[in-house]
Amino acid sequence: MDTIIIIAGVLLIVFALYQTVQRFRGKAKNSCCGSAEAVTLKKVEDTDVSHYPYHYLLSIDGMHCSNCAKTVENTLNGMPGVWGRVNLGKKEADVLAKAPVGSASFAEALKKKSYILTDCKVVSEAAQ
Repeated sequence: MDTIIIIAGVLLIVFALYQTVQRFRGKAKNSCCGSAEAVTLKKVEDTDVSHYPYHYLLSIDGMHCSNCAKTVENTLNGMPGVWGRVNLGKKEADVLAKAPVGSASFAEALKKKSYILTDCKVVSEAAQ
């Protein structure tokens, strides 16, 4: 019985070491959030800042890893006329928009991906 426990313990240690090495080599099969593969960042087509007169700073809860940040950025960039860039360390998104966007719209889009909008600051708006 003791032999079985020792063998099981050794196997667990070997598996943990293997996963750690794979993670450091960038070949881990999952992120901290359990996704099977890395999320590909989708860029917006229009990157001319002058086309985006509205500027927002969003605080977002629930981002834990680079896959989370990419998912949030992809979600924002998937909104019509919106260009978002995420700062995972600050748990914020710097968002430019071609038209006014209400915080409820941001909150709804993020909630669909299981993230929570905790604050939406209007940095600047186009002259009315």
